[in-house]
Amino acid sequence: MGLPLIHHRRIDVDGVEVFYRESVPGRTDTPTLLLLHGFPSASHQFRRLIEVLGDRYRLIAPDYPGFGNTTAPADFEYTFDRLADITEGFVQRLGLTRFAMYVFDFGAPVGFRLAERHPERITGLVVQNGNAYEAGLSDGAREFTALRPERPGAEEAIRELLTLAGTRSQYETGVVDTAVLSPESWLLDQHYLDLPGRKQAQVALAFDYKSNIARYPAWQGWLREHTPPTLIAWGANDPFFPAPGAHAYLADLPDAELHLFDTGHFALETHLGEIAPLIAAFLDRLSDSAP
Repeated sequence: MGLPLIHHRRIDVDGVEVFYRESVPGRTDTPTLLLLHGFPSASHQFRRLIEVLGDRYRLIAPDYPGFGNTTAPADFEYTFDRLADITEGFVQRLGLTRFAMYVFDFGAPVGFRLAERHPERITGLVVQNGNAYEAGLSDGAREFTALRPERPGAEEAIRELLTLAGTRSQYETGVVDTAVLSPESWLLDQHYLDLPGRKQAQVALAFDYKSNIARYPAWQGWLREHTPPTLIAWGANDPFFPAPGAHAYLADLPDAELHLFDTGHFALETHLGEIAPLIAAFLDRLSDSAP
């Protein structure tokens, strides 16, 4: 069997030209999975997953404003609410009415905002190092998210993470054998980070991250109320969102399926072979249980 045909397209959403990748576009006879990427990456972080599963399921991966190939106006306000606004508009433009979400890193605050606004659309969740609990914040993450613009040296501390060394460390930290990592991943991320205006956008989002932590209780309440079918696949050695963040979901979703992997933040980079079959089985169960 050959690799699936992946379509690369752009669509205007409120003046933002959203770039996205999609497999089997338009199909309605197979589950749809919206792939919401993290920092400092973009939809390209899912390219191998789409190659593995894209012939069986409709997989859609947009780039947020400030990331990847999406282009936004110069006056775009980089907050997580605005990222969610654009993603919501993107979903509406594509006519998606029922879909599961893969939420990773920044994809969790974007995805959970979508879920709050339209709970009727969400068929299930795949959570991969996408945090929604105080327990899931490492000491380093707490210090980083506590940075404020008025604090001396705060912006400089954020910008250190936006360097090639900082980007590479996000891939390598917690990985048992870094030889399995492809350097193109962090080099491509850095290429996009180095585009004009991108680092300032990331600084703004870093300072806004506190808005996500403030919403944790609301997201946990949403999970308890709606109890979506959930698969948790988590890199246990993540320096930002350690394993307790994965276990924390079980308090609100006791029936969630949990798998921990001996790897870091970008678990798909090292454990695609283990995670992809779990996602396929999960999507098949969603399909079987669909009305």
